[in-house]
Amino acid sequence: MQTRLAPKIQQSHHAETIETILRKCVHCGFCNATCPTYQLLGDELDGPRGRIYQMKQYFEGEPANVEILRHLDRCLTCRACETTCPSGVQYSHLLEIGKQLIEVELPRARLDRLRRAAIVRFINSGWLFTACIRLGQAFAWMLPAGLRQSVPPRQPALARSSGSHARKVLMLAGCVQPTLTPNTNTSAVNLLDRLGVEVVEAQGKLCCGAAAMHTSEPDFALRQVKQLIDSWWPHIEAGVEAIVVTATGCGVSVRDYGHLLADDPDYAEKAGTVSSLYRDLVEVIETHSDRIEAVESRSLQRVAVHTPCTMQHGLGLGNRVERLLALAGYEICRVEEAHLCCGSAGTYSMLQPALSMRLKVNKQNALSVDQPDVIATANIGCQLQLAQGESKPVVHWIELI
Repeated sequence: MQTRLAPKIQQSHHAETIETILRKCVHCGFCNATCPTYQLLGDELDGPRGRIYQMKQYFEGEPANVEILRHLDRCLTCRACETTCPSGVQYSHLLEIGKQLIEVELPRARLDRLRRAAIVRFINSGWLFTACIRLGQAFAWMLPAGLRQSVPPRQPALARSSGSHARKVLMLAGCVQPTLTPNTNTSAVNLLDRLGVEVVEAQGKLCCGAAAMHTSEPDFALRQVKQLIDSWWPHIEAGVEAIVVTATGCGVSVRDYGHLLADDPDYAEKAGTVSSLYRDLVEVIETHSDRIEAVESRSLQRVAVHTPCTMQHGLGLGNRVERLLALAGYEICRVEEAHLCCGSAGTYSMLQPALSMRLKVNKQNALSVDQPDVIATANIGCQLQLAQGESKPVVHWIELI
């Protein structure tokens, strides 16, 4: 794709990245075949190729307009297009740059900005978020059916191991997972303890920054990223062997820190180190797969695995959970159109509820074709999304192991 960047873009430090990404695109349209929003809406402007064209027009001097931003906002950033693209176009990076530059020139309406800021600050509010969730759980029976489905039931707390081992890893607690699904990290800690690995969690309510980054607050996101790096750094210097993340949405964000802070003189080296230490939980457990024993006496034997977009497209770890669960004696069920997004996509379900709902229903149907006993996933957002209105239990895969 030939490019003629406008002077205002040429002066941006993003200019080289923009040109590199745009010139890889060969207009083939393979990306549209795996794009969830294009499949739903059938509009070229709501597929990756169309969004690239719209951003290209802006980068070459066309004024920003509300219509472009509307189509960019509909993108889930699922990265299915990147998995499909034969030319290796880094679409998600281009989208991130495009939205940031457009929003500087064309600020969002005040109400939209306030809504986005409120969402990010609420899920990062700590005690306030927990108090609201607990209140909703206590009085869920009084809520209308539609709203009641969105309140996850409170998990009975599992006992948490506290063994000490020479091998140590850091683990990210996350902003909402400790309140909504605390047994995810507890199950991971308990299993790693049995495998001779001690888990260390940094103190404080720490967020990976993904929610703010995807909700048009990049400066706030960068502050969160730096705060998290600072909290981890003493443990990194003490010699932890890895940074383990149980939510793949957060994992993609952490793995990208080296790219995100590459131009920051104070954090570039640290961010690169953090990214190099990152491991998804499935990668860690795989190294001990010879110690996973199949147990026959289970009430939930048949499992449909939902591999989050962040796991299969962002991290390139497709089919890994299925292998571990099979080793543990579960029967893996068939899933249709496994490459398509469930519609959660971080804050997308709150910002684009209509599209998110359609994608959720489609995914629930795709997961149910083989009549599973339970649905397993690897990301807190997907877990909550798929559990809404679903009769089968939806769990993090580590709970089954």
